[in-house]
Amino acid sequence: MATVLVVKPKLIVFDLDYTLWPFWVDTHVNPPFRKSSSGSIVDSTGATVKCYKEVPKVLEKLKQDGYILGVASRTSEIRGAMQLIELFGWAKYFTYKEIYPGKKTTHFANFRKQSGIQYKDMLFFDDENRNIKDLKGEGVTSILVQDGVTEKVVENGLKEYAQCC
Repeated sequence: MATVLVVKPKLIVFDLDYTLWPFWVDTHVNPPFRKSSSGSIVDSTGATVKCYKEVPKVLEKLKQDGYILGVASRTSEIRGAMQLIELFGWAKYFTYKEIYPGKKTTHFANFRKQSGIQYKDMLFFDDENRNIKDLKGEGVTSILVQDGVTEKVVENGLKEYAQCC
């Protein structure tokens, strides 16, 4: 029986706003965040804050499969974004976090410097075309996310990565 070699990215990076959760953390919700007595995550007004439905399962599976994960966000609400990553229980998944305003190319230059992983070995998911375009220009396989990360979106991204690299 022949073994099929599948090329896998060494680092998978996700944007946050409208990629892992359905809002902009700096304008649509009100930090600080906390767990309510019922266990749900709420903002300072008591409004419930949720991520996209399939994200926890996707992150868990990728980590189980041995992928190194990172997040890159241009938000100015750094503390709130970090708080949500902790409250959602995602900190254990992300080896690298680049969360601050500026171009995504800066975030990825830092990933490369910290990890030693080259751009061609990275896979990126984001909802904004400008970020996809910028990173494709650097050689990062970049996937435009329409309605949040799902198992299917990630599966298709991994297939696209395997075909191009």
